[in-house]
Amino acid sequence: MRRLGQVLGAAGVAAALALVGLTVATPASAATLTEVTSFGTNPSNLRMHLYVPDRVAARPAILVAVHYCTGTGPAFYSGTQFASLADRYGYIVIYPSATRSGQCFDVYSPQALRRDGGSDPVSILSMVRYVQQRYNTDPARVFATGVSSGAMMTNVLLGNYPDVFAAGAAFAGVPHSCFATTGGSTWNSECANGQVIRTAQQWGDLVRGAYPGYSGSRPRMQLWHGTNDETLRYPNFGEEIKQWTNVHGLSQTPTFTDTPQSGYTRTRYGGSGGTAPVEAISMQGVPHNLPVNAAEAIRFFGLNTDSPTNPPTTTPRPPTTPPTGNPPTTTPPPPTTTPPAAGGCTVGYTVNAWSSGLTAAITITNRGTSAINGWTLSFTLPSGQTITSGWNASYSPTSGAVTARNASYNGTIGPNASVGIGFQANHSGNTGRPSSFTLNGANCTLT
Repeated sequence: MRRLGQVLGAAGVAAALALVGLTVATPASAATLTEVTSFGTNPSNLRMHLYVPDRVAARPAILVAVHYCTGTGPAFYSGTQFASLADRYGYIVIYPSATRSGQCFDVYSPQALRRDGGSDPVSILSMVRYVQQRYNTDPARVFATGVSSGAMMTNVLLGNYPDVFAAGAAFAGVPHSCFATTGGSTWNSECANGQVIRTAQQWGDLVRGAYPGYSGSRPRMQLWHGTNDETLRYPNFGEEIKQWTNVHGLSQTPTFTDTPQSGYTRTRYGGSGGTAPVEAISMQGVPHNLPVNAAEAIRFFGLNTDSPTNPPTTTPRPPTTPPTGNPPTTTPPPPTTTPPAAGGCTVGYTVNAWSSGLTAAITITNRGTSAINGWTLSFTLPSGQTITSGWNASYSPTSGAVTARNASYNGTIGPNASVGIGFQANHSGNTGRPSSFTLNGANCTLT
């Protein structure tokens, strides 16, 4: 899906410490994000990063946290609170990374949309099995969450493997099988634009068809969507609600409705409590770059009541998006830093084009020796190209001399660190790329 807008080698079970009632995973005792280079069957060549806090629960839960298009596992680790909340509550986090062009997850191929069919879901399941085999984890507490492409994958994982995942939280996604394509295409415009409308029974049948014959319990689902989503249009939110209420045999009439903060409407189905089978949060006026409320996802999973006996020795990272607060504006404040320091910046720019449209994946790298806090990237689009939607940045104007401004969660670019952004555009025949880029006014090298 090309349009949407991250080594533990030791084996064995970690020792239980009777003194504190904890299970300590020795390979990650420094509580750092570590890459696992060989974790099992991996048909789509995903990468795996693992975060094990210094102190884990006696039988820790597993959370699979899936990034957006153009992102990576490490970027999702740095840009969300899931790891710092793991420090507090003692669960383990898996961060998969897509490696295909555009760095989107396969939520469209026939292989990906059925149990053990192949592609990314099989690779991610291998990551879960790897962790289960090496840590004393609770098999009843495996969860998935993700944003955009990662939210779509969350829907797919819960549909394909209802016997593995207990619940999911999808931020700006689409229903399971909505993005299905034929002929090898990786993009479904009708689904993205909210034009795939089915009955609840039809949506539910697509989930049931992913694992024919399964009659066990189904995962709970938490859904988040902005009403102004310009990439995966808002009607997809209602279709997701149809799908998961039907899967659970529930009415689409909410059993509970409230306003957790201004502009947010929360509905629950099949229960009024915090762990209802389906929970859906509509975010008024919020675009595709929605804030990721990791704390509320962890609350929905029930992980906020499970904590190590002793507090972690590491200082939790500050949140990059507040657990509660006002929705983000579409135009972040202007940058507060000077141009990149000595060493400058580089920009990678990859175009995927078709008859009348294209997507551009942009990687901005700070080659300076100090962090950039707040950024704008300026460039001139070739004649005939007009941006129709974007991710991980706001774009203005949509043609000609364009300025991309950072989103609320990716405004800091450390020394030798990168951030990925991108957009979808129409074109009139010229699918070329801009000839130059400036970052906060400094010229960047085009790679």
